[in-house]
Amino acid sequence: MTAALEREWTRFTPAQRIARWLVWLAVVAACLWAVRTIEVIPEFLLDAPEQMADLLVRMWPPDLAHYRIGVHAALVETLHIATLGTVLSFTMAVPLAFLAARNVCGIAALNWLANLCLVASRSVNALIWALLFVAIFGPGAVAGVLAIAFRSVGFVGKLLAEAIEETPRGPMEAMDAVGAPWGHRMLKGLWPQVQPAFWGIALFRWDINVRESAVLGLVGAGGIGVALDDAINFFQWEKVATILLAILAVVILAEIVVTRIRRRLI
Repeated sequence: MTAALEREWTRFTPAQRIARWLVWLAVVAACLWAVRTIEVIPEFLLDAPEQMADLLVRMWPPDLAHYRIGVHAALVETLHIATLGTVLSFTMAVPLAFLAARNVCGIAALNWLANLCLVASRSVNALIWALLFVAIFGPGAVAGVLAIAFRSVGFVGKLLAEAIEETPRGPMEAMDAVGAPWGHRMLKGLWPQVQPAFWGIALFRWDINVRESAVLGLVGAGGIGVALDDAINFFQWEKVATILLAILAVVILAEIVVTRIRRRLI
């Protein structure tokens, strides 16, 4: 009788085990379908290490003298594109974040519309935005700034709206109870709670934009990507190596600066 009442513990039920195997089967089938669809050429894959080694040999040694002539100005322009694009994105993202936050804006239609704008911004890659603005404004840094800005709106607005919604209601309700106007409630009740998240999002997004703006020149949107594209097209691999080293140095420096500023502000 005791043996009959004993139960054997299993981590998954039979239905769960079947579901897990079906998921793995679907993943493997999707991968095999993707490999067959993109038509991978085995000869190119086998030859890739040799081609990569030959490319690295052509890049060494880097033409460091080219930095001052053709890299420095483009690199500075890249930083300007990232900075102006980040500032412009915040001017558009902050109103959308307030409209998307349900504890600030109680109108469901405006919440939905703001979230739609944020999703639309995030769904388009920065290079696609750059191609669009190059077609409108022509090649140059203006297209790069707008591409960075419109790409960043969704990221900034989404995180900022979530930070606003997660703030405690106590300070806002207290100021509402004493009859404080809306502007004072936002400035004195909401802003002190959102300020750390705001500066963290701003620094993090600027760091990302520095990386993204480095490649916008490949489609004509200004910055160091233009110099990189020219060097590649003319097979000037020593100059390509110099440009890549400059991009790497700027990205590392931006990471260090952002980390230190974040520690001081947050």
